[in-house]
Amino acid sequence: MSVISLVSYEDALASYDPVMGLEVHVELGTRTKMFCGCSTELGAEPNTQTCPTCLGLPGSLPVVNRIGVESAIRIGLALNCEIAEWCRFARKNYFYPDMPKNFQTSQYDEPIAFNGYLDVQLEDGEVFRVEIERAHMEEDTGKSTHVGGATGRIHGAEYSLLDYNRAGIPLIEIVTKPIVGAGARAPEVAKAYVTELRELIRTLGVSEARMDKGQMRCDVNLSLRPIGREKFGTRSETKNVNSLRSVERAARFEIQRHATVLADGGTIVQETRHFHEDNGTTTSGRIKEEAEDYRYFPEPDLVPIAPSREWVEELRAALPELPRVRRARLQAEWGLSDKDMQAVLNAGAVEPILETVAAGAPADQARKWWLGELARRANETGTELADQPITPAQVARVCALVAEGKLNDKLARQVIEGVLAGEGEPDEVVEKRGLAVVSDDSALGAAVDQAIADNPDVAAKIRDGKVQAVGALVGAVMKATRGQADAARVKDLILERLGA
Repeated sequence: MSVISLVSYEDALASYDPVMGLEVHVELGTRTKMFCGCSTELGAEPNTQTCPTCLGLPGSLPVVNRIGVESAIRIGLALNCEIAEWCRFARKNYFYPDMPKNFQTSQYDEPIAFNGYLDVQLEDGEVFRVEIERAHMEEDTGKSTHVGGATGRIHGAEYSLLDYNRAGIPLIEIVTKPIVGAGARAPEVAKAYVTELRELIRTLGVSEARMDKGQMRCDVNLSLRPIGREKFGTRSETKNVNSLRSVERAARFEIQRHATVLADGGTIVQETRHFHEDNGTTTSGRIKEEAEDYRYFPEPDLVPIAPSREWVEELRAALPELPRVRRARLQAEWGLSDKDMQAVLNAGAVEPILETVAAGAPADQARKWWLGELARRANETGTELADQPITPAQVARVCALVAEGKLNDKLARQVIEGVLAGEGEPDEVVEKRGLAVVSDDSALGAAVDQAIADNPDVAAKIRDGKVQAVGALVGAVMKATRGQADAARVKDLILERLGA
């Protein structure tokens, strides 16, 4: 189905109410795997971080990673969940080449955390509550690389390569309850939820949650129900969406696709689907299994987990300041209105600003450059603000050069341009490009005299007491010096020369 053949988003929402469910997998940042002592370090040669346990060899027995359990409890607490007094692992049975045991050790009907919520803020400031069904522990699979063919998927590939280094890495799967009532804003809610969840996970320090590295992945479940009906429609599940923007695009596309199928008299198939970054569409993967198809049963080789209430309360008391609380504090400290703070949030500028302030810049100057010049360039290149090739320390140095009078704003923009282009540190760019502000009277005198000579009418007005006219002469000097003159000193020199 091509994008052109889809019904419009507005027409889809005129007839149907979207119902979403989001499943987010987070790789924990433990040093060893969930059930064995193998390293979790990224970048090792394929199949060098394995052992009989994570390869599922006969006779090997798993042992639970305590830090993995602790991380799961901390995530559950931060999501306002209840923490189980007793829970256990289960075997989720299915065959896939990158599952060496032919089952995944997971949790089924007895998760460690359940019945929580996360409040998320949309771009206009509206707060939407997403209810959490559960957060459960499991292990990751290995990695399949399908070689040959046009799509990089198993269909049409000439052969496949398997790397089991990732098999057994601790995962937390966070599953929402059905998200209803978002209406046309459902895709925006999905993006906001994953954004807030990523920030929370990073704040807890349990994972870097890098979506581009597969450390955090989102499955977008979506169905449509006719407006006024209670019964949910048949859902599709778009698997392993790996960017915030793509979460929103996948939800939006599936709303239109479902509506198109239903409008044509078709039937929605319960299936998994693949999202395509290049065109924002999804394609069919496989028919979606029901829970019974996995033949869950309790894992016989692992004892149940019964975290003591004392341990849980210790972990609760040690939670860091959570993102929403910190944002409110920063807004007060920075003296920002709700609108200005929302602009900071929408730009993804909180962390860059904080790190720039930590490097010595005033908060207002840090915010000015990240929300101005750098945000503009991020929009032009379609990249995240924090991914710009400039560090907060470098932005802080630019702020310092301006404060010292060595740069003005125009020159500072050129310095930032040079740093982004890979020309070196701010001071190196200033030297290479010859961008320092000219404030020496002898260097400015000739330009000031020339501006007065070229604009006798303006000079006469200033001599007559109309000092506000000096701006025209300052502008002429700035133009003559390619913006490198110290504007304040130029103004003083002009007034001195004209006896005003």
